[in-house]
Amino acid sequence: MNNILIEQKKWRSHLALLLIWVILGTILRFTNLTAKPPWADEWATLVFSLGNSFLTVPLEKVISLDVLMQPLQLRETISIGDVISNLLNESTHPPVYFVLTHLWFKLFSNQDGLVAVGLARSLSVLFGIISIPAIFALSSFISASLVCGQIAAALMAFSPYGVYLSQETRHYTLAILLIMASIACLVIAIRCIQQRNRITSKVMFLWIVINSVGVATHYFFVLALVTEILVLLSWFIKDIKSQVFSLQSSSPWRNISLAIMGTFAGCSIWVWTWLNIPDNQLTDWTKHGNPWSSEFLEPIGRTIGWITTMILLLPIEGIPIWLTVVSVIILLSALIYLIVNAVEYLKNTPQYLDNEIILKYFIFATLLTLSFAYLGDRDLTLAARFQFFYFPGAIILVAAILNYCWQQRNSSIVVMVIAIAFCGSLSVVNNYAYQKPDRADIVALVIREAQQKNLDAPVLIATVHKTHEQTGEMMGIAWEWLRKIKVEVIQPQFLLLHKKPDTPEQNITNNFHQQLTQLPRPLDVWVVNFSAPTGLESQNCVADLAYKRRVSGYRYRLFHCR
Repeated sequence: MNNILIEQKKWRSHLALLLIWVILGTILRFTNLTAKPPWADEWATLVFSLGNSFLTVPLEKVISLDVLMQPLQLRETISIGDVISNLLNESTHPPVYFVLTHLWFKLFSNQDGLVAVGLARSLSVLFGIISIPAIFALSSFISASLVCGQIAAALMAFSPYGVYLSQETRHYTLAILLIMASIACLVIAIRCIQQRNRITSKVMFLWIVINSVGVATHYFFVLALVTEILVLLSWFIKDIKSQVFSLQSSSPWRNISLAIMGTFAGCSIWVWTWLNIPDNQLTDWTKHGNPWSSEFLEPIGRTIGWITTMILLLPIEGIPIWLTVVSVIILLSALIYLIVNAVEYLKNTPQYLDNEIILKYFIFATLLTLSFAYLGDRDLTLAARFQFFYFPGAIILVAAILNYCWQQRNSSIVVMVIAIAFCGSLSVVNNYAYQKPDRADIVALVIREAQQKNLDAPVLIATVHKTHEQTGEMMGIAWEWLRKIKVEVIQPQFLLLHKKPDTPEQNITNNFHQQLTQLPRPLDVWVVNFSAPTGLESQNCVADLAYKRRVSGYRYRLFHCR
């Protein structure tokens, strides 16, 4: 009876501590949720989730700010079918998250008008919050240690990378949850292999459903599946060498094979859709450089950086350079200390089956990422968000290392890592780390600053349009204008000059000049991300050298036309 009471008290204590991590993680993820400007990918999520289309934005003609923002209007008549249709016609993503976001809007917003960015981001926040108890359950299940689960929950709650993804109007936090569920099924499968037990039909069916929904959430979920297959392959080779491999009905490999085939069948529709996406300009930016040249170490360096920020981060952006240097020195010191303890953990900890699973998952996933950079023509290390498929593995692995340190009475490193992680998440929510790729907030304020000096001249913002990414960049400027510029001023107009891959640049310049001849003078013309010659000197326009600038996501210049 006493043992039962002790066990109940122990569970209550752990649940109370887990609740603390969930509360703190929730507060962090909602802190300054709308402070950062939405960027091009977030605009894509908003437009497609609303069931709207970027194709309704007129090209090759001057439009008002209100016309540009039309695709962000909430409309009651839109259906889930519209969401899926427009998404598959105009984007490179599967529909699950966009449909869920659409239903989220329907549930919490019944007003016409522009969509609320905070409402959209809150769905991603919700999945990010759920990931805290989910990683606790998964880590406890894998390690058979509630302490390890608590450390994993704390790391997830305070993960700078996790907070960053949670505050994005994107599908990554949902995909991370599904990856954790799939890893749990992987662990069960390998335990069955080790114990020569048959996997139950329920687990097999659940695994197939999770994997199918995962691929329908983000195509890069396939990378998690490939990683799992590589882990399974390592055990398959062991069984072949031990001459215990069998496909009899009682063999675990029989149902594992069925689960793999079921997953392939469940994912085939989305894989087929993915393979049939044309050579889309939306992903051209991942074709970057030659890693077999002087840039050889860059993908490796970026990968180490992204993995580090999953756990450790301090203010490094938007601060004096000396403070950035101090932060980097502290981070490197903490990282080296953590690596030393990781080596100690690997040397002295018995080769428990489940630890081996997670270690292999993490290693295979990082090698898979690097293989795209060195053996393929796409560099997935260019963006932090693409590393999401091994993020749960990194958290569980570090939690296991810190749990070992805790057991060795070295609690200082556990406190240090969690404290730095917490400071890192504070840095993220206060915009001192993981700043948005598009700083439309800065551009809008600079344009307003220049407008105050020349109130008589209307403002035209012109860009070269290739995909809906450029439309999103212009939406970012318009959004910031509506949000921050409260005084009554003339709103800017916009001009999106479309360029197909085979369109000569001179055609863009000629169309630009033709549009300008129809506008009254004086006129202030801002060329933003204008990837063609402007030739504005021939249009009696003079460049203002005080406004030739570059910020994250934007290059812009001001011309005064008379």
